[in-house]
Amino acid sequence: MPTAKRLKSGSQSKSRETQPRPTIADLEGESEFAQLARKHWLKPTRRTARVKVKNEVLKRDIWDVLEKDGFPYKLLLVLEGLQTLESYLWPGYSEDSSNFHVLLIVLITNVKAREKLETWGIFENRPAEFSSLFTRILSMSLDQTLSQTVRTHLLCFIIYAFQSLDWASVRKECAPLVSIGIWHNLSTESKRDGKLAQALQLRKTWKAAGKRYDSADDETKARLRFERAWLYTLVLDFLRLLYAEKREDEHVLYCERFVEFISDLLSQLPTRRYVNTLLQDLHVLPALRLSPMFNDEANGLLRDQCSLLSHYAHFAIDDQTGVQHSPTEAYDRHCADLAKLQRVSLQHFKDKLTVLALSNYGSIDQRNELENLLETLTDEEIRRLATLLELRVEYPESAKVSIDRPFLMEVLLSTYEKRKTFQEIARDMSIVPTEDSLFDQGLLRTDNYDGSKPLALPKLKLQYLSVGDFLWRALVLYRCEAFYGIRKDITDTLKRLRPESKRPGETAFAGISKMALSISRPSILEVVPALVGDDKPSAVNAEISLDVRRLTDNIRREWDSLRPDDVVFLVAVDASLPNAVSNGGVHAISEAQKLGLVSVRTAEIAQTLDDKGKIIRDPAAYFSGQNRSPTRKLQLRLDPRTYKEDMDRASRGKPDVYERINLVIRRSGRENNFKPVLESIRSLCLSEVPLASWLHENFLGYGDPAGATYKHLPNRIRRLDFRDTFLDWHHLVESLPGKMVEPEADVSSSFEPPYVLETVDKPPEKQVAKPSKKRRRGAEPALNAEIETYRVSTYKPPSTGPYPIDAPKLNSVRFTPAQIDAIISGTQPGLTVIVGPPGTGKTDVATQVINNIYHNFPEQRTLLIAHSNQALNQLFAKIVALDIDERHLLRLGHGEEDLDTDGNFSKHGRVGSFLEIRDRYLQEVNRLAASLGAPGAHGNSAETAGYFNSVYIQPAWAKFTEVARADGASAADIVQAFPFHIYFSDAPQPLFPPEGDRETVLDVANGCYRHISKIFSELEDVLPFEILRRDRDKANYLLTNEARIIAMTSTHAAMRRTEIASLGFHYDNVVMEEAAQITEVESFIPLAMQKPKNGQMALQRVVLCGDHYQNSPVIQSLAFRHYANLEQSLFSRFVRLGIPVITLDQQGRARPSIAALYQWRYPNLGNLLHVESQKEFQSANAGFKYEYQFINVPDYEGRGEAEPTPHFIHNVGEAEYAVAIYQYMRLLGYPASKISILATYAGQRTLIKEVLAHRCGRNAIFGLPKIVTTVDKYQGEQNDYIILSLTRTSRVGYLRDIRRLTVALSRARLGLYILGRREVFEACYELRPAFELLLQRPDKLVLATGEMWPSERAQAGEEGTAVPGEAVMEGVEHLGQFVYEMTATRIKQQQAERGQSEGKGPGVGDYEQDALLLEPVAEKVWDKGDDDDDDDDEADEGVGYTAQSGEIAPDTDASDESAADDIEIGGAAEAQQ
Repeated sequence: MPTAKRLKSGSQSKSRETQPRPTIADLEGESEFAQLARKHWLKPTRRTARVKVKNEVLKRDIWDVLEKDGFPYKLLLVLEGLQTLESYLWPGYSEDSSNFHVLLIVLITNVKAREKLETWGIFENRPAEFSSLFTRILSMSLDQTLSQTVRTHLLCFIIYAFQSLDWASVRKECAPLVSIGIWHNLSTESKRDGKLAQALQLRKTWKAAGKRYDSADDETKARLRFERAWLYTLVLDFLRLLYAEKREDEHVLYCERFVEFISDLLSQLPTRRYVNTLLQDLHVLPALRLSPMFNDEANGLLRDQCSLLSHYAHFAIDDQTGVQHSPTEAYDRHCADLAKLQRVSLQHFKDKLTVLALSNYGSIDQRNELENLLETLTDEEIRRLATLLELRVEYPESAKVSIDRPFLMEVLLSTYEKRKTFQEIARDMSIVPTEDSLFDQGLLRTDNYDGSKPLALPKLKLQYLSVGDFLWRALVLYRCEAFYGIRKDITDTLKRLRPESKRPGETAFAGISKMALSISRPSILEVVPALVGDDKPSAVNAEISLDVRRLTDNIRREWDSLRPDDVVFLVAVDASLPNAVSNGGVHAISEAQKLGLVSVRTAEIAQTLDDKGKIIRDPAAYFSGQNRSPTRKLQLRLDPRTYKEDMDRASRGKPDVYERINLVIRRSGRENNFKPVLESIRSLCLSEVPLASWLHENFLGYGDPAGATYKHLPNRIRRLDFRDTFLDWHHLVESLPGKMVEPEADVSSSFEPPYVLETVDKPPEKQVAKPSKKRRRGAEPALNAEIETYRVSTYKPPSTGPYPIDAPKLNSVRFTPAQIDAIISGTQPGLTVIVGPPGTGKTDVATQVINNIYHNFPEQRTLLIAHSNQALNQLFAKIVALDIDERHLLRLGHGEEDLDTDGNFSKHGRVGSFLEIRDRYLQEVNRLAASLGAPGAHGNSAETAGYFNSVYIQPAWAKFTEVARADGASAADIVQAFPFHIYFSDAPQPLFPPEGDRETVLDVANGCYRHISKIFSELEDVLPFEILRRDRDKANYLLTNEARIIAMTSTHAAMRRTEIASLGFHYDNVVMEEAAQITEVESFIPLAMQKPKNGQMALQRVVLCGDHYQNSPVIQSLAFRHYANLEQSLFSRFVRLGIPVITLDQQGRARPSIAALYQWRYPNLGNLLHVESQKEFQSANAGFKYEYQFINVPDYEGRGEAEPTPHFIHNVGEAEYAVAIYQYMRLLGYPASKISILATYAGQRTLIKEVLAHRCGRNAIFGLPKIVTTVDKYQGEQNDYIILSLTRTSRVGYLRDIRRLTVALSRARLGLYILGRREVFEACYELRPAFELLLQRPDKLVLATGEMWPSERAQAGEEGTAVPGEAVMEGVEHLGQFVYEMTATRIKQQQAERGQSEGKGPGVGDYEQDALLLEPVAEKVWDKGDDDDDDDDEADEGVGYTAQSGEIAPDTDASDESAADDIEIGGAAEAQQ
């Protein structure tokens, strides 16, 4: 691989500088394109008039301008931002449109695809014209007279189309291009016949295609011939370019894009099925490897892409059926190919190839051996051998590629050599980084990715070849993304440390970083010999010493918080290396050399020791003692494979890596989970199809989209007890619209819950012969008019005991019909996908589903997964409030401490809880024994209690049962025979109703016995905890035997998957909350955390709750997020695949008027009754005319947005305005806990916090709001009043992703006040529906003075209605003056109330006017943080900033979501874990 090029500091920002973004001046100012748009398609009066496109405008004013400068991306972005495609090019397109018209559509569509904006929906309204457009694009892609740059743009359009097969219109155009018709281009008919003979279905498909062609008219035949030949012609042209003598950069870029295209085709079964055979017949891979372009040293990307293409081309799968071959099956097929080679060799070349024909397979499937055996053949014999093996031996003239001896030899070798399977590749892949893997050229390319070139990375797509293929892609991508983050952290740390060399061979550090400590070389303690059959040590243990005396207490505590299994990095830095480079010692340098970095080795902490060698179990507590030593030792586990390679190099005379190590670097715990997650993915990759069979096809993206839903599964449950789901009969009937609800035969009218619903099967109807058993393409199936019928019955819930605590906890939520539909589906077996728009109660639905499963299937266990600890705790707290026994609940991970419940639900907390229950119940046993007069120490242990139950309690109850069952036994007789009167004497009296009949008395008695039985049942569960001695054994027993509802974050599941599965842990159901925010691989792992039983996974239910219209998983790198699509969630992919979803359709969070701001994203979203009728939703917000308002914030002191450090964007004017509104609200009496301030950028969030601290932090009048955070961090949360700062003034930025806008607008219940620059957001096409509503109101803040919170004024129904005390704030200074005067008045009132004279006590002098009138404090904030570099690029705006390894950062408050909550590695880091 070529030497890695230098990666400059801030490389992401550099890539953005080379691709500048348009500003609002480009879109709204006097730029050439802006004037053109206003003249032709952005006319204020034109709305419905038909668009007339003038060709001279397209050619002279747009195309020529673009072509002159080589189609600069900024100008294309300007055209896209001016709505050129939506408002001009597409409405004006017709079949007669010019080629320039078509090409401009292509260019702007590509821009939208690159910017991740919705595109295909624009073309949906004119399907015939879209088909015409697509055909013209295909034809132009073959036109060699066009420039290579233009052809590259056309190819990019086609690539994007094949990535969007979920759109029916696109799929209709793409499918014929990769159909069986392309096999007309195979080299020989015999080869094609051999392929068709492999499967009966293939022969049928081929014949059907032939019939379709024969019966077509001339025009259709021409189209079919074009579709057959299009891909073949394109491949030949690609081969021509590979071997062209003149190679320009645009030729190389086109070839790179073409390799990306055919890799995409081979990576999905529908497009791979026939294409792979054609590409192998055309020898694309051998031709590519031998081409001059491939072997040009500068084209490293093309070589890496070729490796990826080879992986897909030779992936071990049946191209027709999609069945993945096991390693054994793959080897058998390889041997069958070799057998054919041997037979041909023996039959036709016996004299020269006898050795080859008689050799064993193992001796001829290696490239070198096979090449030596074939060398004896002449050129003509090589050609004849290839012909006999049905390999192509010539290309058409147009390809301009000659097939000579070296070419044919490469074809033969690549056809018959043995390749590693993807399992072998995954097994050998290192998951711990070294300096070589961190600075690998392929990984460095991702730093500068801006969408202009492809990458050699697999993509997460709509469909996968197999589960193994998905896991292999996830492993590669997750590993790259983890290494990307590690390299950035190490680079940042070294820049802060500033290594320098004052003496030869010595390196000192002039700077400081809290994430690194200087150390002496590590000591190798032990190298454990290799296991049998392995060539590497089974373990390598080392030790390093840390000296923390120079660290502050906070940083020292962070180092002391390192735990066993945490990963640290041992780094060798040689400060003389950059000097040697600068003196000409090295020709090409990498970023590693530039920083003086020599080597990086990964180690895991085994244990911590003090300076005397004593093992420390809790370092944080131990070293906080009085006599703590500044020295501690870390014993480490090194990676055995890397260590062996290091020792091998040292034995060859290379320097010993470990002798030069002089630095240890740690990372934040959230970011450092990469190793266990990668191990989990790899172990799954090496296992056999770890997925339930009923979910398998849907997961891969094939088959019937509804095939995994309960109505299509054979194990659908016909009768279910819905307990407290329905509140009454009316609720039951209204919750099942369109369905028949019938009481059971013995009930004549409605009755009270609980309800048991039984599905009534209709008798099978007689089948009528159909004229054709095949449904024609495009025809819809007939609608099923059958009405679903439920038969409803009830029962009397048994008494659970006489004490109030025994009463069951019942649901009080009146679920909507859509929620009931989701609950019914979730309770049934199968896949349930629930789309929950903001405020629609998807957490309540998930909770009720869990409750129903718990009570209907007491033998089943449920795994509860969420993206963040916060979401998991919210869901878990609701479960705790239900009628679910706490001993069956378990919360895994480190977020349990934030759970707002009385009990401790962690593993160790549950064990302690069991022991507490034991003590409490043993006291009850003693009391019970005393009530019966039973002598002995029955309450000594759970074991003795069990004996007491069998000797005393059960016989007493049996005796009572005999009396109760006796004929003629009256209620009085039963009461008299009851043996536990004394024990229940402390229960509410009378225990038995005086006038109760026999049934009532028996019910009370049975309830009392259930209370007693529960005591012994729980003590029986405690018994193993008395026997087990080790805490780990107790915790594992709890997980595998006792817990029935186990909750954890998706990252914890990924980290602990192998460990949990090895315990024999089994579960039946998975409920996933926030599923749209969880990466696809982290969604998959919880589905595969158990070992199969009898070859089948026990999984019965999967319930996914989420909202794909809100934020997706957070991925740092633009390359992984956009190119590799690592931000794809399983939830969003299921939605794209058309899997049936249940959309909750009534929100109960916000005022209807506020909900209207985002209801356009959810067409059927309505409002629950209480948000339209309750007083708090009808009353106005005190002090404000409007309940929501967009407030235009012009430049403040001549400035809008600023970027003091890279990617750290803030806006002083909006920060001051937000704080002023908050101060105003507090002065009116609004509780601080009901106000949240949100920003779209972490820099703005930090600035707002600084302004709040300056103006409000020490002032009891104001205090601080409930939270100040970013929009991304606030998803899933809500508050009554939201102040939102949009921050940007030059362009829209990342908020153009309407998913983030949806989150931002849907957090407020009663009041939403948005600060932003009107002209920036008003012009954005994607945001138009929301801003058209927002801007119907004035864009200056309108107050209603003279009110205090809460207001009694009704919310104004019409926009023009005046309110008492109406006052318009002209700007931030005006509002600041207003707040200052109110504050001064308030202070005087307080003084008067306290009897203080004016000027004494906490007077106005404490709140100087120059402070309250919004002095620009922001300059102070950044003095100390200018060297802090952000971890995110432009497209990751809003994910945030943190000085990950700096001591001084703009925001160092780690007590809330500020200092370290901004960096999350693609779902790999567990939020709040």
